Amino acid sequence: MIDSIVLFPYWVTLKVRHLIYDKGIRKVYRPSVPSICIGNITVGGTGKTPHTEMILRTLMESEEWGGKNLAVLSRGYKRKSKGFQQVPADGRALDYGDEPLQIKKKFPMVTVAVDSSRVEGCGFLTDPASVKTSKKGRRCIHKDFPKADIIIFDDAFQHRAVRAGVNIVLVDYNRPIFKDYLMPLGRLRDLPKRIQAADMVIVSKCPKYMDDEEKESWKRKLNLKESQELFFTTISYDTPCAVYPEGDPHYIYSQKLVLFSGIANDTPLERQLSNTYQIVKHLNFPDHHKFSRADILSIRNAADSFPTAVIMTTEKDCQRVHDSKAVPESLKSRLFYMPIKADFHSQEEKERFTSVLLSHLK
Repeated sequence: MIDSIVLFPYWVTLKVRHLIYDKGIRKVYRPSVPSICIGNITVGGTGKTPHTEMILRTLMESEEWGGKNLAVLSRGYKRKSKGFQQVPADGRALDYGDEPLQIKKKFPMVTVAVDSSRVEGCGFLTDPASVKTSKKGRRCIHKDFPKADIIIFDDAFQHRAVRAGVNIVLVDYNRPIFKDYLMPLGRLRDLPKRIQAADMVIVSKCPKYMDDEEKESWKRKLNLKESQELFFTTISYDTPCAVYPEGDPHYIYSQKLVLFSGIANDTPLERQLSNTYQIVKHLNFPDHHKFSRADILSIRNAADSFPTAVIMTTEKDCQRVHDSKAVPESLKSRLFYMPIKADFHSQEEKERFTSVLLSHLK
């Protein structure tokens, strides 16, 4: 009862906002090229970036899109730069955001851009020449980049001003929306019913095995329509990689580990590392945290307390660590990150996902 009273103003605000768009009172922009939106209705932690990378791999492996110009558009959360910017592989997370930079480094052949205005960002990606003539003085840091044949929106499902051709919504297996509440009591930033506007739904961070009965139960509880496709993915980790060229691979075989992270939920990573290492120190920072000199000092002090331990962080944090000039040489040789990847339960489900995605794009 109390939660209904507290959340009522936010619920009404969301209902009115969606009604305005549903009734056509506010215009909705549709990109002139095929587009895919990857989003959620919760605040962080569902794995949008690894799923964006998964979809890029899917498109690049397909006959239809393998030779096309792929583009990713993000707002670049917590970046300091303004307007439209093309992300370079050697850029700083401070200027472009950690997630766009991570994607660009993994896929250097893909155009990655950031813009708080998805509408203008789309316009620039489909008409690069317009970057120079923007009324708001927006600009691209490179002189030339190819016109996008397809645009992937990273985290734009709640952005009603733009309607992508295909909407994919992620739901965290460990925090299902049917057991959650609207903010501030919960982590839902949108109405649970909004999931019915998705073309495809992916339950992310699932255990390695799920039987058909459990999957059917998820579809019922999510209250999906018959036309909506439901998929299930797991998170897998690869061999640790050095954050700096000076990284000494011998530290990977240490028995002890110091972990630090600034992401929404590092529990899966902690569990994974616990299978191999004794985690002697765990430093938690806020999501998308900019590492200060004092933070680096805290990490160095932890490393000094356990001189044989490997220092481990996340792939996303790695981008922001690079922005800091306070990382000492002694720490660089011991600093590693865990590459992360989203996978389907089976090759059959992966092929079904590819088929459904490509059919939507047609």
